[in-house]
Amino acid sequence: MPRLLALLALLLPLSAQAETLEIPLGQQGASSIDLPQRGASQRSVLERFGLADEEHAPVGKPPITRWDYREFSVYFEYDHVINSVRHHQPRTAPSKE
Repeated sequence: MPRLLALLALLLPLSAQAETLEIPLGQQGASSIDLPQRGASQRSVLERFGLADEEHAPVGKPPITRWDYREFSVYFEYDHVINSVRHHQPRTAPSKE
């Protein structure tokens, strides 16, 4: 038991040196983009946002289709939006001199 306590006493200062990693979850993509809302039709998305940069073929049952735009993707079940997701916009790393 005394050896265990001595070992813990030696390891405690090491944990105090750790860095905290913070990930800003709510800061993906430009917040000014108005995304297609759940339930909207493919036709209304097409009219409002234009042709997608890439359209993926339906997959699974029910069929799920994905349209990729430059800053976001839209997921459809049959012909209605089930989700819209902003693409991650990496921040430029500071230059190392």
